[in-house]
Amino acid sequence: MSVDEDAFAGRLLANERIVWSGRPAGGIIFMPRDWFLIPFSVVWCAFAIIWTVIASFTAGGFAAFGLIFVVFGLFFSVGRFLLDAWLRQGTRYALTESRVLILKAKPNADFTSLALDRLPEARLTEGRDGKGTIRFGHPTGMFGFGGAGFSIWMSSLDPTPQFMNITDARKVFDLVQRATMRSPPRA
Repeated sequence: MSVDEDAFAGRLLANERIVWSGRPAGGIIFMPRDWFLIPFSVVWCAFAIIWTVIASFTAGGFAAFGLIFVVFGLFFSVGRFLLDAWLRQGTRYALTESRVLILKAKPNADFTSLALDRLPEARLTEGRDGKGTIRFGHPTGMFGFGGAGFSIWMSSLDPTPQFMNITDARKVFDLVQRATMRSPPRA
């Protein structure tokens, strides 16, 4: 058993075996929406810094208030990428003959199991390097409609179950499709 498979020890059903296991790519990952979010957060942060500096010279009490906006600006400009990488570091994925399994260890343990015979739509988004994401269900809107919350800023917080930023995404997608076809529908 690989390290990724060991994470699912005790979570497999009787006679269930792992067909594939993996984890999301590590490090800082830029998403297409960052073409909008990065300039927005940098402008926000710059405005907050300038406003706080001016307020500190004119009205000292408002400078402390401005620091809150500077902290938010710094988080959304830089910190969110670091937090997203940290969250992904604790995530493991597995595909069995009958289920999709997602285990998130950070910040709290969260285990998701999707029966293959009841899977919502599966969608593959693939990059040129073969890395990609397989989403199980409808994507949330960019601006958080549908309960997405902070997932606009950090992909690892997206509530839609997914194998995010995995290597050989097309191969894994094909495994999911084959396993889905073998899994008889439940009554």
